[in-house]
Amino acid sequence: MNRTSTIEKGKFGFKSVGSTQALTKIAILSVFAYVIMFIEMPLFFFPGFLKLDISDIPALIGGLALGPVAGIMIELIKNVLHLITKTTTGGVGELANFLIGIALVIPTSIMYNKHRSKKSAVVGMLIGTIMMTIVGGIFNYFILLPFYAKIMPLEQIIAWSSAANSAIVDLKTLVYYGIIPFNILKGIIVSIFTFLLYKKLSPVLKSK
Repeated sequence: MNRTSTIEKGKFGFKSVGSTQALTKIAILSVFAYVIMFIEMPLFFFPGFLKLDISDIPALIGGLALGPVAGIMIELIKNVLHLITKTTTGGVGELANFLIGIALVIPTSIMYNKHRSKKSAVVGMLIGTIMMTIVGGIFNYFILLPFYAKIMPLEQIIAWSSAANSAIVDLKTLVYYGIIPFNILKGIIVSIFTFLLYKKLSPVLKSK
């Protein structure tokens, strides 16, 4: 088989990403994801540090078209680029973005690549949204927010968050009423955009 041929499907929908064409597509999608990462939208009903970015869309599209490994690589590359050029968290924010992103990408792309139907894509996105919500809650509670507390007092973070949502009074309620619903909303928005864009982009991504 020619090295520049279409990538091969493996167990559980995983595919080889060693071909030149596949790596080129991954690189292009990674750059798109990196650029989109700079577009952050604050949501008035969430704490100010929670800003919506939809940079997981290229990774999710790549995962659907090229397999889970491609989606993981896109998430990794975009966050490494952001770490090098723009980080304000010493890499913790990028690590969180990567873990939460692949929590959405992996279940969705595995489910879709295994069954190849709209139903499997929707089910995969639903599972992925649940997974990213769980990962986001755990990671923020145990790592990300405690890290920020060393830069800004936790009491100030809570007060800042409470101004947006009065139900937030401590770290636990910040996760329950801030982090978790935010990631649910993000998962839904990213999934909807991906679902709408994928059909138009998939012929290009799957072409030889």
